[in-house]
Amino acid sequence: MHQTSQVENRIFLLSPAYAGGKRAQMILSERAQFALARKLRSRRGASIAEVFTFLSGLYFRGKIAYANAFARPFGRSSGVFVITPTRGLVDAETRIELDDLREFAAVDIDEEDPRYRRPLGESVRRLAQNLTCNCEIVLLGSIATGKYIDVLLENFRARLRFPADFVGRGDMSRGGLLLRCAEDRKELHYIAVQGAIRSGKRPPKLTPRRYLASSRAEVEGFRGEALR
Repeated sequence: MHQTSQVENRIFLLSPAYAGGKRAQMILSERAQFALARKLRSRRGASIAEVFTFLSGLYFRGKIAYANAFARPFGRSSGVFVITPTRGLVDAETRIELDDLREFAAVDIDEEDPRYRRPLGESVRRLAQNLTCNCEIVLLGSIATGKYIDVLLENFRARLRFPADFVGRGDMSRGGLLLRCAEDRKELHYIAVQGAIRSGKRPPKLTPRRYLASSRAEVEGFRGEALR
Protein backbone atom coordinates (compact mmCIF):
# COMPACT_ATOMS: atom_id res chain seq x y z
CA MET A 1 0.00 0.00 0.00
CA HIS A 2 2.94 2.34 0.53
CA GLN A 3 3.74 4.75 -2.29
CA THR A 4 7.32 4.18 -3.44
CA SER A 5 7.69 6.46 -6.46
CA GLN A 6 9.25 9.86 -5.86
CA VAL A 7 7.69 12.73 -7.79
CA GLU A 8 7.86 16.45 -7.18
CA ASN A 9 4.22 17.17 -7.95
CA ARG A 10 1.05 15.09 -8.01
CA ILE A 11 -2.40 16.15 -9.23
CA PHE A 12 -5.56 14.13 -8.72
CA LEU A 13 -8.47 13.83 -11.14
CA LEU A 14 -11.76 12.66 -9.64
CA SER A 15 -14.38 10.86 -11.71
CA PRO A 16 -17.76 12.61 -11.68
CA ALA A 17 -20.83 12.05 -9.56
CA TYR A 18 -24.13 11.36 -11.31
CA ALA A 19 -26.16 14.57 -11.31
CA GLY A 20 -29.37 13.06 -12.66
CA GLY A 21 -30.34 10.74 -9.81
CA LYS A 22 -32.75 10.91 -6.88
CA ARG A 23 -30.41 12.87 -4.65
CA ALA A 24 -29.96 15.50 -7.33
CA GLN A 25 -33.74 15.70 -7.78
CA MET A 26 -34.16 16.29 -4.06
CA ILE A 27 -31.58 19.05 -3.86
CA LEU A 28 -33.06 20.70 -6.97
CA SER A 29 -36.56 20.63 -5.52
CA GLU A 30 -38.03 24.02 -4.61
CA ARG A 31 -39.16 22.47 -1.32
CA ALA A 32 -35.66 21.41 -0.26
CA GLN A 33 -34.66 23.14 2.98
CA PHE A 34 -31.70 21.09 4.26
CA ALA A 35 -28.41 22.91 4.72
CA LEU A 36 -26.71 22.07 1.43
CA ALA A 37 -29.80 22.98 -0.58
CA ARG A 38 -29.90 26.35 1.17
CA LYS A 39 -26.20 26.90 0.43
CA LEU A 40 -26.77 26.25 -3.28
CA ARG A 41 -29.49 28.90 -3.26
CA SER A 42 -27.26 31.45 -1.58
CA ARG A 43 -25.03 33.96 -3.35
CA ARG A 44 -21.89 32.13 -2.26
CA GLY A 45 -23.11 28.70 -3.30
CA ALA A 46 -21.39 25.46 -2.26
CA SER A 47 -18.17 23.81 -3.41
CA ILE A 48 -18.51 21.25 -6.16
CA ALA A 49 -16.77 18.80 -3.82
CA GLU A 50 -19.57 19.22 -1.24
CA VAL A 51 -22.28 18.79 -3.84
CA PHE A 52 -20.76 15.75 -5.54
CA THR A 53 -20.11 14.13 -2.16
CA PHE A 54 -23.80 14.52 -1.36
CA LEU A 55 -24.80 13.10 -4.75
CA SER A 56 -22.40 10.16 -4.70
CA GLY A 57 -21.93 9.30 -1.02
CA LEU A 58 -19.06 7.14 0.24
CA TYR A 59 -17.14 6.82 -3.03
CA PHE A 60 -16.80 10.54 -3.71
CA ARG A 61 -16.27 11.30 -0.04
CA GLY A 62 -13.33 8.90 -0.07
CA LYS A 63 -11.93 10.38 -3.28
CA ILE A 64 -11.98 13.97 -2.09
CA ALA A 65 -10.56 13.12 1.35
CA TYR A 66 -7.71 11.11 -0.17
CA ALA A 67 -6.90 13.65 -2.89
CA ASN A 68 -6.82 16.52 -0.41
CA ALA A 69 -4.49 14.52 1.84
CA PHE A 70 -1.91 13.64 -0.83
CA ALA A 71 -2.06 16.23 -3.62
CA ARG A 72 1.21 18.06 -4.31
CA PRO A 73 0.34 20.79 -6.83
CA PHE A 74 2.82 23.04 -8.59
CA GLY A 75 2.76 26.82 -8.45
CA ARG A 76 -0.76 28.14 -8.10
CA SER A 77 -2.34 25.14 -9.77
CA SER A 78 -5.07 23.22 -7.99
CA GLY A 79 -4.07 19.80 -6.75
CA VAL A 80 -7.55 18.30 -7.15
CA PHE A 81 -9.80 18.49 -10.20
CA VAL A 82 -13.27 17.02 -10.72
CA ILE A 83 -14.57 15.80 -14.08
CA THR A 84 -17.94 17.46 -14.78
CA PRO A 85 -20.69 16.80 -17.35
CA THR A 86 -20.40 20.20 -19.09
CA ARG A 87 -17.27 22.08 -17.95
CA GLY A 88 -14.47 19.58 -18.24
CA LEU A 89 -12.01 19.58 -15.34
CA VAL A 90 -13.01 21.90 -12.52
CA ASP A 91 -11.06 22.77 -9.36
CA ALA A 92 -12.69 20.80 -6.53
CA GLU A 93 -13.04 23.99 -4.48
CA THR A 94 -15.01 25.81 -7.21
CA ARG A 95 -18.30 27.06 -5.84
CA ILE A 96 -21.48 26.36 -7.76
CA GLU A 97 -25.11 27.39 -7.45
CA LEU A 98 -28.42 25.74 -8.19
CA ASP A 99 -28.40 26.65 -11.88
CA ASP A 100 -24.97 25.07 -12.27
CA LEU A 101 -26.27 21.79 -10.85
CA ARG A 102 -29.27 21.96 -13.19
CA GLU A 103 -26.81 22.34 -16.07
CA PHE A 104 -24.89 19.25 -14.93
CA ALA A 105 -28.10 17.26 -14.51
CA ALA A 106 -29.15 17.96 -18.11
CA VAL A 107 -26.10 16.30 -19.72
CA ASP A 108 -24.99 12.69 -19.43
CA ILE A 109 -21.36 11.60 -19.12
CA ASP A 110 -21.27 10.29 -22.69
CA GLU A 111 -18.16 10.40 -24.86
CA GLU A 112 -20.38 10.83 -27.94
CA ASP A 113 -22.01 13.98 -26.57
CA PRO A 114 -20.04 17.10 -27.62
CA ARG A 115 -21.54 19.07 -24.69
CA TYR A 116 -19.51 16.78 -22.43
CA ARG A 117 -16.58 15.72 -24.59
CA ARG A 118 -15.53 19.13 -25.99
CA PRO A 119 -15.02 21.01 -22.69
CA LEU A 120 -13.35 17.95 -21.18
CA GLY A 121 -10.87 17.73 -24.05
CA GLU A 122 -10.11 21.46 -23.92
CA SER A 123 -9.49 21.52 -20.17
CA VAL A 124 -7.38 18.35 -20.24
CA ARG A 125 -5.19 19.81 -23.00
CA ARG A 126 -4.70 23.05 -21.05
CA LEU A 127 -3.63 21.15 -17.96
CA ALA A 128 -1.30 18.87 -19.93
CA GLN A 129 0.43 21.86 -21.52
CA ASN A 130 1.16 23.44 -18.14
CA LEU A 131 2.49 20.42 -16.26
CA THR A 132 5.97 20.47 -14.78
CA CYS A 133 8.45 17.77 -15.81
CA ASN A 134 8.11 15.89 -12.52
CA CYS A 135 4.33 15.99 -12.20
CA GLU A 136 2.16 12.92 -12.44
CA ILE A 137 -1.62 12.72 -12.82
CA VAL A 138 -3.50 10.25 -10.65
CA LEU A 139 -7.03 9.26 -11.62
CA LEU A 140 -9.36 8.31 -8.80
CA GLY A 141 -12.00 6.59 -10.89
CA SER A 142 -12.62 3.64 -13.15
CA ILE A 143 -10.11 2.94 -15.92
CA ALA A 144 -12.51 0.47 -17.57
CA THR A 145 -14.62 3.17 -19.23
CA GLY A 146 -14.02 5.14 -22.38
CA LYS A 147 -16.10 8.02 -21.03
CA TYR A 148 -12.96 9.86 -19.96
CA ILE A 149 -10.03 7.43 -20.14
CA ASP A 150 -9.47 7.92 -23.88
CA VAL A 151 -9.12 11.71 -23.73
CA LEU A 152 -6.99 11.53 -20.57
CA LEU A 153 -4.59 9.00 -22.08
CA GLU A 154 -4.37 10.96 -25.33
CA ASN A 155 -3.04 13.98 -23.44
CA PHE A 156 -1.26 12.61 -20.35
CA ARG A 157 0.03 9.29 -21.75
CA ALA A 158 2.52 7.70 -19.31
CA ARG A 159 1.91 10.41 -16.72
CA LEU A 160 -1.61 9.09 -16.11
CA ARG A 161 -1.68 6.69 -13.18
CA PHE A 162 -4.18 5.11 -10.81
CA PRO A 163 -4.10 3.19 -7.52
CA ALA A 164 -3.15 -0.44 -8.12
CA ASP A 165 -5.49 -1.44 -5.28
CA PHE A 166 -8.48 -0.28 -7.33
CA VAL A 167 -8.29 -3.35 -9.58
CA GLY A 168 -11.14 -5.71 -8.77
CA ARG A 169 -12.87 -3.37 -6.31
CA GLY A 170 -16.32 -1.85 -6.65
CA ASP A 171 -17.10 1.79 -5.95
CA MET A 172 -18.04 1.30 -2.28
CA SER A 173 -14.88 -0.69 -1.57
CA ARG A 174 -12.76 1.98 -3.26
CA GLY A 175 -14.44 4.69 -1.23
CA GLY A 176 -13.80 2.86 2.04
CA LEU A 177 -10.19 2.17 1.09
CA LEU A 178 -9.53 5.82 0.22
CA LEU A 179 -11.12 7.08 3.43
CA ARG A 180 -9.01 4.88 5.67
CA CYS A 181 -5.85 5.73 3.73
CA ALA A 182 -6.57 9.44 4.12
CA GLU A 183 -7.23 9.01 7.84
CA ASP A 184 -4.10 6.88 8.37
CA ARG A 185 -1.97 9.08 6.06
CA LYS A 186 -0.89 5.99 4.09
CA GLU A 187 -0.59 6.67 0.41
CA LEU A 188 -1.42 3.95 -2.10
CA HIS A 189 0.89 2.66 -4.83
CA TYR A 190 0.13 4.02 -8.30
CA ILE A 191 0.63 2.30 -11.65
CA ALA A 192 0.37 3.55 -15.24
CA VAL A 193 -3.03 3.37 -16.89
CA GLN A 194 -1.35 2.59 -20.21
CA GLY A 195 -1.18 -1.18 -20.54
CA ALA A 196 -2.79 -1.79 -17.15
CA ILE A 197 -5.10 -4.73 -16.45
CA ARG A 198 -8.51 -3.09 -16.28
CA SER A 199 -10.23 -5.83 -14.30
CA GLY A 200 -9.05 -8.51 -11.92
CA LYS A 201 -9.80 -10.79 -9.00
CA ARG A 202 -11.88 -9.17 -6.29
CA PRO A 203 -9.67 -8.49 -3.24
CA PRO A 204 -10.74 -9.43 0.32
CA LYS A 205 -13.36 -7.20 1.91
CA LEU A 206 -12.09 -4.34 4.04
CA THR A 207 -12.43 -4.67 7.78
CA PRO A 208 -15.37 -2.45 8.81
CA ARG A 209 -14.39 0.88 10.32
CA ARG A 210 -16.43 3.76 11.70
CA TYR A 211 -15.95 7.29 10.40
CA LEU A 212 -17.34 10.58 11.55
CA ALA A 213 -19.95 11.52 8.97
CA SER A 214 -19.22 15.16 8.18
CA SER A 215 -22.33 15.24 6.02
CA ARG A 216 -24.59 13.27 8.39
CA ALA A 217 -26.89 16.24 8.97
CA GLU A 218 -27.19 16.69 5.21
CA VAL A 219 -28.09 13.03 4.73
CA GLU A 220 -30.65 13.05 7.52
CA GLY A 221 -32.20 16.19 6.09
CA PHE A 222 -32.38 14.55 2.70
CA ARG A 223 -34.07 11.46 4.12
CA GLY A 224 -36.58 13.52 6.03
CA GLU A 225 -37.62 15.50 3.00
CA ALA A 226 -37.76 12.40 0.83
CA LEU A 227 -40.51 11.05 3.08
CA ARG A 228 -42.73 14.10 2.75
